[in-house]
Amino acid sequence: VQLQASGGGLVQDGGSLRLSCEVSGLIFSNYAVGWFRQAPGEEREFVAAISGRGAKTYYRGSVKGRFTISRDNAKNTAYLQMNSVRPEDTAVYYCAAMKTLLDYGLDFESERQYDYWGQGTQVTVSS
Repeated sequence: VQLQASGGGLVQDGGSLRLSCEVSGLIFSNYAVGWFRQAPGEEREFVAAISGRGAKTYYRGSVKGRFTISRDNAKNTAYLQMNSVRPEDTAVYYCAAMKTLLDYGLDFESERQYDYWGQGTQVTVSS
């Protein structure tokens, strides 16, 4: 199983960026996908998640209305569209996959629920 996160980079305050997470080695639609981030000196934190069929999405409060998680099961890829980024969004962003057919009822925000992780992609927001 491989998760390949990409799309990170340097962006100005208020700008946009789209992260991608390409997954291989599993039946993608049987897995929820989550995005997490870790800033220097900080704990890794939940950002957003989407259920396997894309029927349900979850966001941390500080990114609601700015970030959008989506997925294309035909391409085995999940996305995180980041708009109106802020310097506090600077972090390494990780995608992860959780085996579940449920759209709700699980703790999608807990990294312990996820079975597979990709390497991170750095996002730096300049002020």
